[in-house]
Amino acid sequence: MKIGIPRERKPLEGRVALTPAAVRELIADGNEVRVETGAGVKAGFADADFRQSGAIIADSLAEIYACDLVVKVKEPQPEEFPLLRPGLMLFCYLHLAACPDVLAQLLEKRVTAFAFETVTVGGRLPLLAPMSAIAGRIAVQIGMHYLQQPEGGAGLLLGGVMNTPPGKVVVLGAGVAGSHAAIMASALGADVWVLDQSEAALEALHSQHRSINCLRYDERALTMLAPDTDLLIGAVLLPGAEAPRLVSRALLAKLPRGRVVVDIAIDQGGCIEGIRPTDWRAPLYWEDGLGFAAVTNMPGAVPRTSAQALSRAILPHVRFLGTGDWKKDQVFHTALATENGVIRHPALLPA
Repeated sequence: MKIGIPRERKPLEGRVALTPAAVRELIADGNEVRVETGAGVKAGFADADFRQSGAIIADSLAEIYACDLVVKVKEPQPEEFPLLRPGLMLFCYLHLAACPDVLAQLLEKRVTAFAFETVTVGGRLPLLAPMSAIAGRIAVQIGMHYLQQPEGGAGLLLGGVMNTPPGKVVVLGAGVAGSHAAIMASALGADVWVLDQSEAALEALHSQHRSINCLRYDERALTMLAPDTDLLIGAVLLPGAEAPRLVSRALLAKLPRGRVVVDIAIDQGGCIEGIRPTDWRAPLYWEDGLGFAAVTNMPGAVPRTSAQALSRAILPHVRFLGTGDWKKDQVFHTALATENGVIRHPALLPA
């Protein structure tokens, strides 16, 4: 099979879907791999590295989309829409619930599209997990940075120091992203509270990290915590579907001014009412005295780490796609978003 790996077009997206080591394995399987020139540079992989792995370096995006299978990181951008076509297989993070324009293109061009974020194995989401972990940790870094007074924040150190009190971090969601955000914030010395509807998820987190406060989510609990919250992180997920709105504008009004809100769920529409997507050119905006960060490709800020983690996770699935037998595998049916102009994933069907 001919497999194409493009350079990412999303603003300041430095990841590449597969590393040279992964490409070498795909070629050993008998596939032809084409990598667009410059695709791996921001992640620390030169064209020469891919060439040494046996890849063909393509000078144009059109050469990549002429392949049987395109493997990339983020959803196709408008520049790529004209190259979508019937018979093409696409494997990447799609987040179509929040990208109706991309969904429309995939349906119109009759693309067979698989979403990393809905690949399900044993009830888990193994291709989403590594990027969720990175996003959770970056969310805390964003909060730390913008809570500084020169950045417009309240001028507090999340972990406190000496006899000064630490900042309070409230995390919505005890999944991979939320847990990693909580662990990172707790390691800094912050007062951390995690809210989730799953008692099992809360117990799993608290059993390993006793310093983290865990509460079953309800609006009353969140309302109680809001007046003292310095960093609010939204990290809820409904696989393939739009994220639930858990934080209303009325509740945001209860947060102290100069504080920061980070919505990791923005790829699926966000769980904070009224929050607007941002990118790494301007990751945060201030409104009504609060800082809002909702970067739609958060792990793209650390492309070296992210590319290595993502490539390791997706490689076995890309190798299987290369055999052409995906229809026999139930895992790929969990990933299938569109096929021949038809929506296949139930979370994308109209209500």
